[in-house]
Amino acid sequence: QVQMVESGGGMVQSGGSLRLSCVASGSTFSSYAMGWFRQAPGKEREFVATIGWSGAIRHYADSVKGRFTISRDNAKNTVHLQMNSLKPEDTAVYYCAAGGSISTVVAEYNYWGQGTQVTVSS
Repeated sequence: QVQMVESGGGMVQSGGSLRLSCVASGSTFSSYAMGWFRQAPGKEREFVATIGWSGAIRHYADSVKGRFTISRDNAKNTVHLQMNSLKPEDTAVYYCAAGGSISTVVAEYNYWGQGTQVTVSS
């Protein structure tokens, strides 16, 4: 069982930056692949970024590639999402998730945080 708590969301102007953090409980954090997903009002939850257990493998959605960076610190049971050059279309609730293997698919993740709101104004 893994419990996660996200933080770092907020309101920012277009072109600004935010850094999301997700702290996980449990001693097995380093064995999980971690992902960030987002869900805008009226839309399905969508993949943003994922990182393997060692941090060596990372994948990004095309819509955020070059602007967002996912990282993890296994010693602190934490995964981060650095978001730069934010756009209004990045507005959503952002969720971190833990799964058995790196994946872009929502259903592949077993554990989810409660989400943190990111709002980008134009």
